[in-house]
Amino acid sequence: MLKISKYVLYDILRNRVVLAYTAFLLLVSLSLFQMEENSSKAVLSLLNIVLIVVPLVSMVFSTIHWYNSYEFIELMLTQPVSRKKVLLSEFAGIGSSLVTAYLVGVGIPVVLYNFDSTGIALLLIGSLLTLVFTSIAFFASIKSRDKARGIGAALLLWFFFALIFDGLLLVILFAFSDYPLEKVIMVLSSFNPIDLGRIYLMLQMDVSALMGYTGATYKDFFGSSAGMIYTFGTLLLWMIVPLLLSLRSFSKKDL
Repeated sequence: MLKISKYVLYDILRNRVVLAYTAFLLLVSLSLFQMEENSSKAVLSLLNIVLIVVPLVSMVFSTIHWYNSYEFIELMLTQPVSRKKVLLSEFAGIGSSLVTAYLVGVGIPVVLYNFDSTGIALLLIGSLLTLVFTSIAFFASIKSRDKARGIGAALLLWFFFALIFDGLLLVILFAFSDYPLEKVIMVLSSFNPIDLGRIYLMLQMDVSALMGYTGATYKDFFGSSAGMIYTFGTLLLWMIVPLLLSLRSFSKKDL
């Protein structure tokens, strides 16, 4: 399993898309920190980019790489290697390469300009979101044999989590504005890893006042130690559950 993961990792790290992704994150991060005198404002601007770009690249790249590696996967399965080991090796290789690209592209500027608890939280959330959406991409890819359909499903899932979900929350808030929905919205936010990461990072940057009374409710929970454990635990579940579903589907899939 470790040998397969190393091969996948070395192969992806030489990929031009991953190198371009790393260079893009590095260029944007350095530009934001140099343009803003206040590093906290730069981190806030960087947060908005990270929450959109990182899930999108993780989903699309993982999906395309899975389909492009199909012949290699079939070759590995002709060897005395279980399907579980092949799938986990692919996930470990792709996930670690994308996390490495993120940590280089965003981590270096953060260490240079804003290496504090907020900067560390940005790196942790970005890394977890990378693994979460890589896991979701694996599930979408395995469920569909057709490459175009798989990529379409990955883009649709990203679109739902990045844009549609927030719209649905706004509809609920407007429709039931006469009722106290703060705790309900808190629970619903757990069903979107992007929202969960955004709320946690905004609270780390102490801008919860911009969120009004809801922000105060968020701060009481997510700002506590229990809230931090809940946030990272939920994100880990978002990574583990799709991966387990992928393993189950892949083990029964007729190749």
